[in-house]
Amino acid sequence: MARRSTSSSTGSPTGPRNRTPQPVRVRRRTFGDFVKAFLAFIALLVLVVGVPGALALTVGWPLPSGAPTLDWLRQEITVQTFLNVLTVIVWLAWAQFTACVLVEAKAALSGVGLAGRVPGAGPSQLLARQLVAALLLVGATAASLTPGLSQLGQGLEGNNKGTVAAAQQTPGLFAQQQEQASGTAAALAEQAAQAAQAAQAAAHADAGGASAARDGGTKYYRIQPPEGRHHDSLWEIAQRHLGDGRRYKEIYELNKDRVQPDGSRLSEASLIRPGWIMEMPADARGGELVEMPDAQVSPDVQQQIHDYAKSGDQGQDHAEEGGGTDASHVALPEQQRPGTDGGAGHGDAHGRGQQHEGTAQPGSGSEAGSKAGGHAFGLPEALIGAPLLAAGLLGALGRRRRQALWQSALGAVGGRRGMEPPTPTGDAQDVQDALLVGADPEGVRLLDRSLRGLAAGLAAESRALPVVYAAWLSNGDLHLQLAQPAGKPPVPWQLGQDQTFWMLARADAERYEDVDTAAPYPGLVSLGTMDDSRLLLNLEAVPGLVSLSGREADRAAVFASVAAELATNGWSDRMTITLVGFGADLTPLAPNRLRHLDGIEALIETMEAETRQRRGALGAAGHDSVLTGRTGPAQHTRWAPHLVLLAAQPSAEDALRLAELAADAGRLGIGYLVGTETGELPGAAWEMEITTEGRLLAPLLGLELDAQLLPAVQQRAVVELFADADPERDPDGPVNAPPFLVDISEQGRPAVYARLVGPYEIIGLDTPDGERSALLHEALALLLLHREGVHPRVLASALWPRGVTEDVRDALVDRLRGWLGSDPDGTARLGTDESGRLTLAKSVVSDLDVLRSLYHEATQGKGVDSRAVRGRLLTDALVLVRGPLLADRPEDRYRWLTHEIIDAQLPLLVADIGLALSAFHLEKDRAEKAIEALDAALRTAPSDERLWHELLRATHATGEPARIRARAADLLARSGARGLPPRTEALLDELLPSWRDGAAAAG
Repeated sequence: MARRSTSSSTGSPTGPRNRTPQPVRVRRRTFGDFVKAFLAFIALLVLVVGVPGALALTVGWPLPSGAPTLDWLRQEITVQTFLNVLTVIVWLAWAQFTACVLVEAKAALSGVGLAGRVPGAGPSQLLARQLVAALLLVGATAASLTPGLSQLGQGLEGNNKGTVAAAQQTPGLFAQQQEQASGTAAALAEQAAQAAQAAQAAAHADAGGASAARDGGTKYYRIQPPEGRHHDSLWEIAQRHLGDGRRYKEIYELNKDRVQPDGSRLSEASLIRPGWIMEMPADARGGELVEMPDAQVSPDVQQQIHDYAKSGDQGQDHAEEGGGTDASHVALPEQQRPGTDGGAGHGDAHGRGQQHEGTAQPGSGSEAGSKAGGHAFGLPEALIGAPLLAAGLLGALGRRRRQALWQSALGAVGGRRGMEPPTPTGDAQDVQDALLVGADPEGVRLLDRSLRGLAAGLAAESRALPVVYAAWLSNGDLHLQLAQPAGKPPVPWQLGQDQTFWMLARADAERYEDVDTAAPYPGLVSLGTMDDSRLLLNLEAVPGLVSLSGREADRAAVFASVAAELATNGWSDRMTITLVGFGADLTPLAPNRLRHLDGIEALIETMEAETRQRRGALGAAGHDSVLTGRTGPAQHTRWAPHLVLLAAQPSAEDALRLAELAADAGRLGIGYLVGTETGELPGAAWEMEITTEGRLLAPLLGLELDAQLLPAVQQRAVVELFADADPERDPDGPVNAPPFLVDISEQGRPAVYARLVGPYEIIGLDTPDGERSALLHEALALLLLHREGVHPRVLASALWPRGVTEDVRDALVDRLRGWLGSDPDGTARLGTDESGRLTLAKSVVSDLDVLRSLYHEATQGKGVDSRAVRGRLLTDALVLVRGPLLADRPEDRYRWLTHEIIDAQLPLLVADIGLALSAFHLEKDRAEKAIEALDAALRTAPSDERLWHELLRATHATGEPARIRARAADLLARSGARGLPPRTEALLDELLPSWRDGAAAAG
């Protein structure tokens, strides 16, 4: 992912002393602190001075006094030889420890960053760090220990870097590495907090009374909007302007609880929003910083910064009430921080970068957007940051819209032939754009193939599927976390960090082909992200109930996200999802999967019956669990999971009854996710909590995630998209949008004409030079297929699926605008509407626009009253059809067409034109002309049953039985083993009763 580069100022590295002290509750030094300091001094004195003194007095010089010779090898090994060797080892250990003391003391006294790591000195350096911290904590230089000492609980590079990195590279439930890291951090938390309090108290005393000079030289930073898939964060701001990302908490303390321009406050270091203002420490440097007053920013921004500067003293009461920061947070090492791998940024299931994963960086914009449930720059970040959920919803929505078109074409729903589906507006339009930006269908495809490939590999070895608790998608690799060791995985899978992890690299996953096997783990569902990894929990494998506590609105957002992804994901075949206490309006997402029950009593009654039925079925089939059934002969017909999402708070009695049902649920393929207000659910096996900041916590599992949410506003908008696409929706609902119509007269000749139906050609523009020509052509095609407008982020996502920075996107838009030029009145042919979406002028037209306009005019315009006009318009329309849409497009481009329904619209439109022209000719008994028109339409819509029916009738009208028999034989050959559709057979029975004899003879 391209990173934002910032030019550094050339001024002095030192700036005016920051005059915004942050008051904290000062903890006075106690007698125990002095005792600890004295003991630390004695320990350092003994280890640094006493050890070498004792060695010199008791042992002396341990090394030989002369140069080594061969005679040494012949000498007898005595006790003194062993003593000398041990003495050398002790001297080396002393030297290493002394180096650690010097390094830690220098870092603590300088107050800049964390001490460097002494090679091979993990435990020694930790001991030295604790002794130095205890000694200096009560000294006169305590103020100088910040931020050096305050970072002890954040970095821990010298002690547990390897442990923390290992846990974060492949995170896992119950991971020992995480427990060790968190334990070490907790042991140092109190020391770090004490040092931070003392340092802030000293800073408060030094800076008292100086706040009146704030506007004279204090520096400010305005949070930048997202660039492509990248969101600004406090960590990266500190990295750019302070030289160390770990100093982000200094920025947080300066701005905590102060009112921002949008009226909100900074309450968590991990939540910042574009447009916010951050006061910066005095030594901040960089070209993006501004001082007040300064003419380089607009008057509105100047006023916002002035108002923000005045709020510094007013926010002290809030900061004092809030207390200090959490020093027990362990920051990621540089190589593990999200966004530092140089990858392109589109969040994915198999490594398309992590643009919007809601990572643990402080200041994740997607997290803020998720929490607010609103729009960041027009689009909901909660959906942009959920690539698997977005891909499932987008795919299901496309299938629903195609189904509506087909039913309309077949006459199931009248009045829609040749029309466009309803165009979403408002929140629904923003949500649709967010789905287009965030969806990762390639990641879903790889995940599905990987899991099915694993099942096929195990079946080939006659092995059962292992129980999988969770899947981690990390840096392009897929990690399955097993309930227990299951031996060596089948090739190309490998063992992961231990025997309970199986890992598949992305390169190996891409070599998988589609296999005819059942989905092995359909109950996997995304919960959120931790660092650069996305967690999918296997709900049907949990050994008992999973509880979720938190505020009702936050729990509802988690439940809605889980339900929507389970209902539309691409790595499952069949399942039942039962919703209780929420989601009655989610049913349109997947009516065949989702069902809603009114209460807990109905749920318990239903699940008791199903539990009995599944136990009996497993016993009768001779299977231990549903996993063994999914690899047997009945894999495609049985053992679909049943997942229960209970948002209502159950009583203690009901909770125990559910726990009894869930005790054996994992073996039966049944999973339970239950909401609770108190955080205590009797019988819960795993407990999770969703915070108001959008964090999903499971301390016993070692999890702290940025939760995947579907807030209420976006949930309603998603349901609206699906409801509007329902072919049997309420007739009083949204009407279908009329097609974009153009002037088809000679006076309406366009300035720019693009031929999309068939090979791609552009008339009226010079071909762009260079490598950008293909991008410009693709961008123009996307805009021509969306006359309602295209959001710039949707355009960028379509052209660069792996992510792109905002400046590159804007540069392309400028080139496209320059290439298209302007109309005679000076209006640019590429404009922007009120919502910021890119739109084309009416002087830029495609043959698809003309095709729709000709058909509309022939059937609903002038052609209605004039037979001659109707025939001419329909003939002209059919001539425009030169093949499928963008017939010569490269295989590696135009992948966004998979999200479109134009592949269904165009054949239906061509079929409508062919049918209308055939009827026009048959009215005058011109059967040959009708056959010619139908044959032309069939070249673009070969599977349209309506065209074949009309072709049979037109052929019958010629009065030549041999020709109709030839047509019947052609139809039979095309149908293959499936045979002819019932309605086609019925028509042949009417037109040619003897056709079956001919078919039998040909067979």
